[in-house]
Amino acid sequence: MLRMEEEGELIFNKHNIFGIKIATDGYGIFFEKGKFITPAKTRLLQFELNEKKSPKEKRISSGDIFGTSEILYKLNNFYSFKASIGEQRLIGGKGNKNGVAVTWLYTGGVSIGLLKPYYYNTVILDTANNTYYDGPQKTLQQIINDTTAIYATNGGAGFTVGWNHLSIRPGLNLKTALRFDYARFNTSVTAIEAGVSAEYYFSKIPQVYAVPYKNFFFNGYVTIMFGSRK
Repeated sequence: MLRMEEEGELIFNKHNIFGIKIATDGYGIFFEKGKFITPAKTRLLQFELNEKKSPKEKRISSGDIFGTSEILYKLNNFYSFKASIGEQRLIGGKGNKNGVAVTWLYTGGVSIGLLKPYYYNTVILDTANNTYYDGPQKTLQQIINDTTAIYATNGGAGFTVGWNHLSIRPGLNLKTALRFDYARFNTSVTAIEAGVSAEYYFSKIPQVYAVPYKNFFFNGYVTIMFGSRK
């Protein structure tokens, strides 16, 4: 094992890795703990927090002097927390300390979908006096259901609004990827991971009004990773 490490092979007991993920349906952050099993196999425990966006979302500016914006017909912000276990298998070692180690990995686990209602700042139109005034913050469904006034939207209410009405959607996830580690020293991790992942939730996820809700999500992603080995 000492000879293999001198030749650039990744020999270690454990690793901790952090990452930033960009996916075809959103973005997120990533943490992984790895346990060395053999020179070619590592057991993985992964945690992710992602925001998943619908391809039908369209952001527009509200046109006021503060530059606020809103997403048309949005119902919920959809966040996904994932906990997974799996394995990483070595395809090609570094060969030398300036090389690139290539590994293949696969994981599976549980997903917890977090739905936060998307609130709009509203304006109430007073047709009798041909004027308007600021209204309460409301979801799109509340605006549609309220027939006591005429509303217009004036930007999204912001990230902090709606957490008191959070709802949970449990599910499952699978992922497979290739990882390219180009760190100069074996005690550190500097890598890029590219792969695909699938998530299935046991109930449909409402994201945008009048767009069919779905419970299966498939995406491609790239993660930039940094960490250390011991």
